[in-house]
Amino acid sequence: MNHYPGYALSRLDSQAEALLDQLVRSGASPTWARTPEDVRASALPAAWLGPNVPLAAVRQLRIPGPGGGLDLRLYVPPGRPPFPVLLFFHGGGFVTGALPDFDAFCSRVALGTPCLVASVGYRLAPEHAAPAAREDALAALAWIAAHARELGGDERLALAGDSAGANLA
Repeated sequence: MNHYPGYALSRLDSQAEALLDQLVRSGASPTWARTPEDVRASALPAAWLGPNVPLAAVRQLRIPGPGGGLDLRLYVPPGRPPFPVLLFFHGGGFVTGALPDFDAFCSRVALGTPCLVASVGYRLAPEHAAPAAREDALAALAWIAAHARELGGDERLALAGDSAGANLA
């Protein structure tokens, strides 16, 4: 059953189509038809990827941003610094998503790479109109680049993100 006429001329992966059909059968309103508060309340739980993995440290920082302070979590892998630095931007369509939602993901990346992973909490829409998220991302990048050594990083710096966060990266 195809509830998505935009895909009529192409083939969706059967698992993706089954997931979309399940969403339709659930009776939930489409994301675009709901309020940001409702979407945020129904987002995946913070533990969607399972528990965090053990790291040397997870540090909570507050760095300067163009609209005020930005929250930044630093996931420090075991081992001897300096480490390459990975600046990560969470997804959520620029409307949802928060640092705790990606703790398990970021801790796994830090352990598996090993990189010093810095995850930044940027301003979300609609409370903060574009280009607020982009400005926050640029500010976080500049701050990380300037402070990498004191955080235990080196000159190697990569950007990553998922969904909206990938757009920012």
